[in-house]
Amino acid sequence: MRAPARTRLALIGLLTLPVALVAACSSTDDPAATPSAATSAATSSTASPSADAYPVTVDSCGTEVTLTAPPRRIVTIKSSTTEMVAALGAADRLVGTAFSDGPPPADLAAALADVPVLSDKVPGQEALLEVEPDFVYGGWESNFSADGAGERDTLTGYGIGTYVSPAACKEPDYQPDPLTFEAVFDEIREAGALLGEPAAAERVVAEQQATLDAVEPLDGPSVVWWSSGDDTPYVGAGIGAPQMMLDAAGLTNVFADVHDTWTSAGWEEIVAADPDVIVLVDATWNSAADKKATLAANPATAALAAVQHERYVVVPFAATEAGVRNADTVADLVAQVTALGIGG
Repeated sequence: MRAPARTRLALIGLLTLPVALVAACSSTDDPAATPSAATSAATSSTASPSADAYPVTVDSCGTEVTLTAPPRRIVTIKSSTTEMVAALGAADRLVGTAFSDGPPPADLAAALADVPVLSDKVPGQEALLEVEPDFVYGGWESNFSADGAGERDTLTGYGIGTYVSPAACKEPDYQPDPLTFEAVFDEIREAGALLGEPAAAERVVAEQQATLDAVEPLDGPSVVWWSSGDDTPYVGAGIGAPQMMLDAAGLTNVFADVHDTWTSAGWEEIVAADPDVIVLVDATWNSAADKKATLAANPATAALAAVQHERYVVVPFAATEAGVRNADTVADLVAQVTALGIGG
């Protein structure tokens, strides 16, 4: 495994492209709570980022990224990255976002209200280039493909730096195994260094750690974390963000023994597990309300006690990927399960 991001950050005296140099690309991928740190961080950047901290070099899923100055025209792909930039106080440098998983949390909504939306999904390279970004922050490695926003080395040729959320790296030497809150905090710090907002990053980390420290974990009720899919449900497995948050909340993931971030499961497996609680991921394309209707309409799942007694916990999709919502989601999971009268 690679070293934590804090130890991988290197300031080097190199002259590269005007904004970024990216090399040695590799790319593969799979596919409400309010961040406690959002208000303070989103409004904290009252001065321009200092150029004195540059160049900054990081290793992004096996791609070396060097920024020689703070990025000024940022595009984000996926809600988790958009919210990260806003929480670090850099929303005013966003020239476009794409692939939103739902509305931002209340504390970040004002900062993001006027940012142009380039696409409901991954933007094409032409749409991306039209807004003349100098930095693109992707939530998944697959965002950077020939039929997507463009391959990373191609964007380098245009002087555009690219960065992928480290939690989304899929190669064995880079994929967090398992994902931990320390790894999430490393990403916050790494993104803060790249954007020239290290102080904001430390504030976000400190507030999220305080949120986690205040959580009183439950006593292990069993949970299925259902993200998407009807005929074949796609559920949280044993090494990704859902497992990380369920562990911190004191909940037992039915699919914790599956060595992956997410997995396809059979309804018969879920029925056999008879979970105490079902976490329903609420997304624009597969809402929690739709999931409830599916569970009630299927004779097998309709017989589950969790369905009959509506022992549901709802989590917005953006909170299910590594990012600034995770700590608050842990607290919210505990609060929602406690309100159901179990797990205390």
